[in-house]
Amino acid sequence: MKKVLQFMFSKRSLPFLVVVLAGALFIGFQSLGTKGHNPPTKYEKILHNVGEMLDQVHYSPKAINDSFSREVFKKYLVAIDPDKNFFLQSDIKQLKMYETKLDDEILGGAVQFVPAVAEIFKKRVAEADSITKVLLSKPFDFKANEEVVLDADKLDFPKDDAERKDMWRKRLKYMVLERYVDMQDTQEKNKATDKAATVKTNEQLESDARDRVQKIMNKTFDRYKFKFSVDDQFNTYVNTITTTMDPHTSFFPPVDKRYFDEQMSGRFFGIGASLREEDGGIKVMTLVTGSPAWKSGQVAVGDIIAKVAQGNGEAVDLTGYAVEDAVKLIRGDKGTEVKLTLKKTDGSMKVISLIRDEIVQDETFARSTIVDNGKSKVGYIYLPEFYADFDNPKGARCSADVAKELIKLKEQNVDGVVLDLRNNGGGSLFDVVQMVGLFIEDGPVVQVKDRDGKPSILRDRDKNILYDGPLAVMVNEFSASASEIFAAAIQDYHRGVIIGSTSTYGKGTVQRNIGLDKETGMFSSNSELGTIKLTLQKFYRINGGSTQLKGVSSDVILPDVFEYSKLREKDDPDALPWDEIQKADYNTWKPGFDMNVVYNNSNGRVNSNPAFNEIKTDTKWLADQNDKVYSLNIDKFKEEKKNISSTVKKLEALNKLPKELDVVTLPQDVNRYANDKDRQDRFKQWQKSLKNDIYLNEAVNVVNDMVVQRNLAKAK
Repeated sequence: MKKVLQFMFSKRSLPFLVVVLAGALFIGFQSLGTKGHNPPTKYEKILHNVGEMLDQVHYSPKAINDSFSREVFKKYLVAIDPDKNFFLQSDIKQLKMYETKLDDEILGGAVQFVPAVAEIFKKRVAEADSITKVLLSKPFDFKANEEVVLDADKLDFPKDDAERKDMWRKRLKYMVLERYVDMQDTQEKNKATDKAATVKTNEQLESDARDRVQKIMNKTFDRYKFKFSVDDQFNTYVNTITTTMDPHTSFFPPVDKRYFDEQMSGRFFGIGASLREEDGGIKVMTLVTGSPAWKSGQVAVGDIIAKVAQGNGEAVDLTGYAVEDAVKLIRGDKGTEVKLTLKKTDGSMKVISLIRDEIVQDETFARSTIVDNGKSKVGYIYLPEFYADFDNPKGARCSADVAKELIKLKEQNVDGVVLDLRNNGGGSLFDVVQMVGLFIEDGPVVQVKDRDGKPSILRDRDKNILYDGPLAVMVNEFSASASEIFAAAIQDYHRGVIIGSTSTYGKGTVQRNIGLDKETGMFSSNSELGTIKLTLQKFYRINGGSTQLKGVSSDVILPDVFEYSKLREKDDPDALPWDEIQKADYNTWKPGFDMNVVYNNSNGRVNSNPAFNEIKTDTKWLADQNDKVYSLNIDKFKEEKKNISSTVKKLEALNKLPKELDVVTLPQDVNRYANDKDRQDRFKQWQKSLKNDIYLNEAVNVVNDMVVQRNLAKAK
């Protein structure tokens, strides 16, 4: 059963080869019926199979009834028109006849809702195209005192044509204003460095800004007219249904499934980032460790890629682009330059330059170094993911690699260890259990439960302890799944200190890809009808609480720039709830000193640290800016932009230590890459990045406090 769960827990898209799932999935899937008739269309086949699988196999299915239908109805219209500037309220009223009928479609009825929406949407797109052309044909008045609301959650669909036109006017005006001010700023910088630079009047710049926005809108409407087909709208409909069950249950049509697999492999990206189209933008969803994007330290999950330029060429605005089209611009030959304009989660804009490269897979493996702070030698282990080569018994496994790094550190007589799980999105459950076993004698590590079964307990059965010294585990908002299980076990055993953001991500569920063809779905994650990624199980800590939604709360909290960004599981209204089951039987660790002293010492340092206090204040301020309406008055707009830019620059400066940490290469690693200069340079770059890490600095201080207390206890 452990091997089954290890496969299921992997975040990689693996073929569904497991023949054992307690028998329930196979029996349930084979029994899925079509209510005595064969669905006459492909749409109905897909929808009915998805509906039955959700009902019979999902871990915690919602009842597919009128209430579910209303929820899907509302979400789908927003999915098709996320900015609420196409449909009129009269359209919504007209479509209300389907509001309580979508459950009937899912459970076997004819698919009528999507074609009805598509017909209205096509008409409204054509109208909006005409509206935008008229609005962009004349200059905007940026002296007027008015504002625009861009948060669709605060908007309703326009009540009539006049209100829709005004919504478009304000949105377009904002888009032009952004570009107009950028052009002014660029021109001023060029004048300062090049006296012969071409100087345009404000009128010319404003006209150029409108031309750029018009090009963007032309691409946007071309996409709606020629790329956003009824098939695409149907796929969005099915995915709306699946994600209404929970955020991690989703539908992939065959082409998207193949594309998804490519994204996860990282083989086709010049920068090493998987992307998704979301809210009209191209959003960074994951970063491949060791890739150009990851190594730059400037690209983060949640960033929107606004523009792409080839070297010094003109940047192409990605507004309205589909992911596939954006990827064509981002990909390129190895060694060539690509420039990305990123919209960060705090609302600021940043242009970065990356050199395209192949993904170096071994940089995803565990590595270690030593931080010598003059008081103690602290071993540092970096683990970017819980990797495991499932197809090769002799292949790399993170638990074995971490054990090797611990042995190397022990040979150097380190006083304590920091294990860094920041941004670690998960991986192999088997290796979580093995890794926890390196730090405890034996005992339960995690509990797992499917929708029908009693919880099973996965435990470490090896009484040997590889490392029994002071331990700190670093986490943040993007530490998820396997990372949360490891951190929770260390915390529940009182084995070490969890240090980082207020809580981890909060994903305590596991999914598998299952093909929708009833004959082969059990054995293949691909089918001609598509694939459903289905939530099947839930994980629980040994103290009985789930890691779902709440994540793992840090023992020592460090302010960070993402604290107020709504990126965690709890920020999704469709996330499965937190719950708890019976506590497992386990004995806590006896550290031999008072952990509360360690917590209090760290809290005192953090609270008196100007950098952490400034990060806390400025991050909250930036988050508040994202929630406000935006001024369309150029003077106010410039002032707001100036304040945001200065705050972002200040935050970047705060993330550097006044005195660098002394990061020492282990003797065993000095010549590790002697025959590969590029890899050696990357290893040195990784170590250099640690020297100014204010969060690592505090983690080292925490370990040092444990070392001091432990030495005092031994001396008594």
